Amino acid sequence: MTKRKKSPVNVPVLDVLEQINIHAAGLDIGSEEIYACVPADRDEQPIQVFPTFTADLYALADWLAACQIETVAMESTGVYWIPIYEILESRGFEVYLVNARHIKNVPGRKTDILDCQWIQQLHTYGLLRASFRPPEEICALRALARHRDNLIRYRSAHIQHMQKALQLMNVKLTQVVSDITGVTGLSIIRAIVAGERNPFRLARLRQSGCAKTEEEIAKALQGNYKPEHVFVLKQALAQYDFYLQQIQECDAELEAMYAALPTTPPKDQGSPPPKPQGRKPRKNQAHFDLATSLYQVVGVDLTAIDGIDALTVHTIITEIGTDVSAWPTVKHFTSWLGLAPHNDKSGGKVLRSRTKKTKNKATLAFRVAAQSLSRSQSAVGAFYRRMRAKHGPAKANTATAHKLARIVYFMLKNRTAYMDPGATYYEQQYRDRTIRNLKRRAAGLGMAVVPVPAEPATVS
Repeated sequence: MTKRKKSPVNVPVLDVLEQINIHAAGLDIGSEEIYACVPADRDEQPIQVFPTFTADLYALADWLAACQIETVAMESTGVYWIPIYEILESRGFEVYLVNARHIKNVPGRKTDILDCQWIQQLHTYGLLRASFRPPEEICALRALARHRDNLIRYRSAHIQHMQKALQLMNVKLTQVVSDITGVTGLSIIRAIVAGERNPFRLARLRQSGCAKTEEEIAKALQGNYKPEHVFVLKQALAQYDFYLQQIQECDAELEAMYAALPTTPPKDQGSPPPKPQGRKPRKNQAHFDLATSLYQVVGVDLTAIDGIDALTVHTIITEIGTDVSAWPTVKHFTSWLGLAPHNDKSGGKVLRSRTKKTKNKATLAFRVAAQSLSRSQSAVGAFYRRMRAKHGPAKANTATAHKLARIVYFMLKNRTAYMDPGATYYEQQYRDRTIRNLKRRAAGLGMAVVPVPAEPATVS
């Protein structure tokens, strides 16, 4: 048995590492102190310690400028890095916010006082890569968007408190009303807090669209109204109203911030403004015309994509911005989102192929949008159903979120409108592709695929 001749291996010539960022500094940021390191020839003490008060942060910026520093690298430690990042950026420094995992992947010295020196050395040789951070105006929107999500989460806890108080009084409002924070549910709860106990009078507050009759609702409202449970219900309702008011104020601030952003005109007339939603909007939507504000900023209607509404677009835009040039290709974009397979290789073999775990809010928005397409009569909905039948719901959700991310990327890059070909078109394309594959395989086996003629319809 002859051995297969091995092909020659091209061995690269390794040179000494070149110093790319000569005017580089490194920061090790803590809650009370910041260790800063500059090149040894810039100051008699190249490593200095600064407190974290605002005046000291400006003193740090002055010292870096005196040392002729142009670029600064720092770790993303909690939220302590944000003030110093903003101050250095406003002073004209090129700031690198580095993932701590990337620094740990490069072995080297690791002591408390040498952290800043190690970061500065890695940054000098160009071994660090800056994390993505959107422009300042988008960061301001993102801060309010995340704050709004927290307000909604806080309000949800008090909805649960109201449900518990009703259950302790054996008031079965949750069984006759789908949502106690709807018009019917809140009207009844407010009447109970105001002192009304007659179930028939409470049932008359039922709205016309309610599925249950007044008799059924009155039966569910016959409860044991003990004073302590009514008091808890009153407190929970007050907290719910408070957070509702906070959300409305946050929406007003968001509306003003969107109005202050520069508008992007549509690239062509094929990108019409968003149409009013005919169906009932889902919960927690903004209290202003968010879709129109997004269209004016982005220049294209992203809500035209099936499964993506204005609130989803709001989350995506506040996380990635309106310019996708930070990702050279769509593959870089989907990989950053954690929606592309990450292959673990060893010895030329793929050991594992899976998507990376991520807490990216844009990724979560794409996944939620993909999950809502199970019954959509669109091309993306048909794709989701085929992936679910082939790989199961979990992988189908990832694959569909990946497809939605690709659509959004190209819409933002080219400023082109989205035209859905429909589920029928997608199924026809899938059928034609399957037939071509079958014909190619049959030809390789010396056979041919012959369509079965359609049977004539029988006349009864």
